[in-house]
Amino acid sequence: MIPTLDEKINEHFPGRVVRKDLTAKVKGNAVVPTYVLEYLLGQYCATDDEASIEKGVENVRKIINRHYVHREEAELVKSTIRDKGNYRIIDRITVALNDRRDVHEASFTNLGLRKVVISDDWVRKFPKLLTGGVWCLIDMAYFPSDERDATPWLIEKVKPIQLSNFEFEQYKQQRARFTTEEWADFLMQSIGFNPEHFGQRNKLLQLTRLIPFCERNYNLIELGPKGTGKSHIFSEFSPHGMLISGGEVTAAKLFVNNSTGQIGLVGYWDSVAFDEFAGPDKRIPKGLVDIMKNYMANQSFSRGRESMGAEASMSFIGNTKRSVAYMLKHSDLFEQLPPAYYDTAFLDRLHSYLPGWEVEIIRGEMFTQGFGFVVDYLAEVLRYMRTLDYSDAYNAYFKLDDTITTRDKVAIQKTFSGLMKVLYPHQSCTKEEVKELLEFAIESRRRVKLQLMKMDETFREREVRFAYQDLETGKRVEVFTLEELQYNLVRQMSEEEEETTTAEDQATPGKAPSAPEPEEQHIVIKENQKGVSYQRLFAPYLKGATEIHLIDPYLRKFHQVKNLMEFCEMLYRIKPVGDEIRLKVFTNAESGEKQEADSLLIQVQANLQGTGIDMDYEIEPQGTQHARSIETDTGWKILLDRGLDIFQRYDYKDAFNLANALQEERMCKGFEVTYVRVG
Repeated sequence: MIPTLDEKINEHFPGRVVRKDLTAKVKGNAVVPTYVLEYLLGQYCATDDEASIEKGVENVRKIINRHYVHREEAELVKSTIRDKGNYRIIDRITVALNDRRDVHEASFTNLGLRKVVISDDWVRKFPKLLTGGVWCLIDMAYFPSDERDATPWLIEKVKPIQLSNFEFEQYKQQRARFTTEEWADFLMQSIGFNPEHFGQRNKLLQLTRLIPFCERNYNLIELGPKGTGKSHIFSEFSPHGMLISGGEVTAAKLFVNNSTGQIGLVGYWDSVAFDEFAGPDKRIPKGLVDIMKNYMANQSFSRGRESMGAEASMSFIGNTKRSVAYMLKHSDLFEQLPPAYYDTAFLDRLHSYLPGWEVEIIRGEMFTQGFGFVVDYLAEVLRYMRTLDYSDAYNAYFKLDDTITTRDKVAIQKTFSGLMKVLYPHQSCTKEEVKELLEFAIESRRRVKLQLMKMDETFREREVRFAYQDLETGKRVEVFTLEELQYNLVRQMSEEEEETTTAEDQATPGKAPSAPEPEEQHIVIKENQKGVSYQRLFAPYLKGATEIHLIDPYLRKFHQVKNLMEFCEMLYRIKPVGDEIRLKVFTNAESGEKQEADSLLIQVQANLQGTGIDMDYEIEPQGTQHARSIETDTGWKILLDRGLDIFQRYDYKDAFNLANALQEERMCKGFEVTYVRVG
């Protein structure tokens, strides 16, 4: 018996994984990062035994209830520490040097205490306490004193909530036991998502957010609609990342305080993310952007006359207000940035532009109940891989085009290297798998470069072809962004429709525009592409047909038969009034599925009565039909590698979801269509 993914995960990573729905179950109203909860869950619930899990959950709840400091209960906790003499708490502490007293002092986020002396030994051991704050298990003591200005609060022990050790070689060995699809799904579950709701490209988009944690000095920007989870990974995923809320920060806090000499965030954190980065009204301190440009290009910043290096990656995340099509037509994809950052020299330092508009708005059903890495374990793995370089792993198969500039090449290689570390840390992958990552990396940089060319004509002076050569075949392949393909497709189709639309068509409200003359061709639709519909794909080839044969082996489930109904709706729209079309549908089903398929198809058949669409169907044993196609009595055959199932999941129960009413607003799966004359 083949083990399930969760069984396989528990077999190969015992003690390093946790069931992800437990985090939400335990968290309740506690405003505590995910990695803190999973640190505890990993200690008490790292098993697939239900009884042990329930017992572990109760233990973690008790620990959170007993030791986690809620702000509204801060005074009660202080009183408890005083009465007991010492007490363990869970809180976030930040340390600063008091140079007048020559001591380090700690501030507690929830407990509300300030200027509590902390031993220099703890600060030397955990230097991140000096910037941004760290969640810790803290043993507090209370000793009243008669001395003036003395505080009764003492910090006896500090333990940051993070993993103590791991073995990377063991991690690589265990990775080799998973297929690529299994590993990608494992990682998706690790960041909290159900992989069944994501296509391959959407998984890549989500996992790209991990690159700043495993790649040194990686500069990423993601702009897109609200509610897509842009900040989740940066705020809750790793104890080595810092999220700056509001996107506003000073040079002293980010790089170095020239007055005190204290190093800023980039010196202590692996990843620094700017939340809510977009917005033209953002106030940007003078000179900050210039320092950032130097750091992003050279991994260094100036402190007076000295130059200092750092390895922190930078991520910029924000919301867009306009549609992609609007921005491409009227402005550019950076239009929402603050004026100070709307600087081509700054933007040219970005290695990747993650298209946030492709990421679906997060819904409840997207969260997983499966097992995933304790996030702190994965965070340590990613941190270790910052010392590795996988940027040349494609050289065995492919060569980047010679016109690609050094800065573009570095950007592509860093994105590629990061994705390799995330998906193939053991460096065992096929040529096709390498190709997928390389094309994604090229596309991510091309998106940046295209906008720079729109903003500044000097970027157009040198021709750059974002392409690569297949060393085995010698074939040169140019890579385009998805929105280029989508926008050009929509624009091309719109222009063709306009050219063939008659004055009569224009004067008749609701009448579909005339279609262009059909021709033999082969088209490729990329995953996540929009602007596609049955009307655009099939109508020109089906007009005038009186008999149509549709072969699709997968018309068994509700969403599949709903696709068939929408296909019939398209036929109804293109059919002249008074004419009839005979539609014969051939599909397959196992014996256990035949009843459900039959019931659904009968409903479609019944609802088409009187419409002029005469539908009949045959359900054959599974395996008898493979090739998916549409054939007409007018001599056209349309070969479909995915049949009618070309759209990704959408909420068809939501009456207010535009994708429910318009196919053009749905994201597509990757598929190909071939149109040939057979008569």
